[in-house]
Amino acid sequence: MVEALRGVKIVDLTRDPPGNYCTMILGDLGADITMIEELGPPGGRRREQMKGSGPPPQMKEFASTDSAFNPLRRNKRSMRLNLKMDAGRHIFYQLVEKADVVVEGFRPGTTARLGIDYLTLNRMNPGLIYCAITSYGQDGPYSNMPGHDINFVSQAGAASIMRHPGTPPPIPGNIIGDMAAGGMQAAIGILAALMARVQTGKGQFVDIAMTDGIVSLGSLYLGGYFQYGEVPKEEERSSIGTMPFNNFYETKDGKFISVSCREPWFYANLCRVLGCEDFIPYQSDAGKAGEIKSYFKQKFLTRDRDEWFEVLSQADIPVGKVYALDELTSDPQLNSRKMFMEIDHPVEGKVCQPGIAIKLSETPGTIRNLAPPPGGNTDEVLSELGYGEEHISKLKKDGVVRALGH
Repeated sequence: MVEALRGVKIVDLTRDPPGNYCTMILGDLGADITMIEELGPPGGRRREQMKGSGPPPQMKEFASTDSAFNPLRRNKRSMRLNLKMDAGRHIFYQLVEKADVVVEGFRPGTTARLGIDYLTLNRMNPGLIYCAITSYGQDGPYSNMPGHDINFVSQAGAASIMRHPGTPPPIPGNIIGDMAAGGMQAAIGILAALMARVQTGKGQFVDIAMTDGIVSLGSLYLGGYFQYGEVPKEEERSSIGTMPFNNFYETKDGKFISVSCREPWFYANLCRVLGCEDFIPYQSDAGKAGEIKSYFKQKFLTRDRDEWFEVLSQADIPVGKVYALDELTSDPQLNSRKMFMEIDHPVEGKVCQPGIAIKLSETPGTIRNLAPPPGGNTDEVLSELGYGEEHISKLKKDGVVRALGH
């Protein structure tokens, strides 16, 4: 089966979810991804911070880095390489000479100190596409500031967009900044650069700032602000649940259901099903919103969530169950779309993975291999570069590379 990105070689220097997710998308679509990883535990100030306390406890919120269940490492190979040594950089340069793309997520200036920055690599491979994913971009007054998702959603206005009246801004997990504004925007940028290279024959630098990405994601709201010149009060914004027709409601079994009836015809259908047709003329009446929402709340408490879903979905009403993670794999729509896949693993047995969201009719993506352990492909990658067994053994002895189990 032909894959869309078959033959595209990517060297992945990223350590964190934004870059990992970017290369996961590209790997799912057929790209050959080689991860360049540290030889062992964190060094420098990260190591100093951990002294005396040991590594931070593994949170069960995310799959561990070296787990076969970690989807962000699938369809990739891993080699451990010391980029601070001349011999390590030489190996890296050999990979770059044959690569189409390099992806990194370091602070601006870090790669220049290591001698693996865009200007250096571009001289070796003028067709190289070099993507840097950072908090705030390569220039500007914040470019060297550290940051995480909660900082980006704050700086880019998303936290205020999601804020409810009388409450602090919510913390939305790291889906918006890291994954959508970082990883997904980076994947789009790389694909665009690959297309441009077909026309120009030249590579280029892809500068992805997660804060920029969130501003772009907020385009719909910014358009309203630029048109009307004012920021709506929280209580006037139906998109965050201030109006009864677009909200979450608790059901009899303690679960929740979502309804979003912005269009008058959907709202009318909802009122008919809930037995309150008198409310139909007052959909956008802020003065009646409290009364209508109170009625809806009481009404939704009379049936279980799944019962309400069946009733409302049959009445042409936009409705959704609020699923916990352990319910997702039972959803018939998600299963129909193959959004959960079981892959055989020699140690773990059947490993469940999120499916591939991008559906291509002629060149569909695939999961070819699960997450490799760090360094699991070191010998294989070196052999492909022409290194013999003796040379590989010496590189390991000298601390230039490290393979699985070493």
